[in-house]
Amino acid sequence: MGNTRNGSRRPVALHVARCKGTGMTSVVHNIAVDCADPFALASFWSAVTGDPLSEEEHPGDPVAVLAMANGVNLYFAQVPEPRAGKNRLHLCLRPSTPRDGEVDRLLALGATLLHDRREPDGTGWAVLADPEGNEFCVLRSAAEYAATSHR
Repeated sequence: MGNTRNGSRRPVALHVARCKGTGMTSVVHNIAVDCADPFALASFWSAVTGDPLSEEEHPGDPVAVLAMANGVNLYFAQVPEPRAGKNRLHLCLRPSTPRDGEVDRLLALGATLLHDRREPDGTGWAVLADPEGNEFCVLRSAAEYAATSHR
């Protein structure tokens, strides 16, 4: 019967086709991140993205929100339990400057290099972790991608 989801008998492609044109859509508003120190982690991501934290955000608060210029919020919420296991979802960053320089900048901000998937020909990416261990990738800049997309 084709691809199905969650034990449903309805094929995914059929479900998607039926939803098109019905006005049934959603927009990503927040990406929520559980953490030990919301203000510290929001400050790190503020430096990563260049989007400033609101004056409403303070150290010790149980929540910190970074409202990014692209309209998506990074929502950091304090939780008592430590991170366990590999992320099931992570952010992929496309820097405006060359990838390798951005990786160096993020490492200086407190990120950790987990997996270096960069290739000698300039392709690939780097997998980093933020100060609380949340994984994210740094892709090639748009200019680097355009220069190597013919390969």
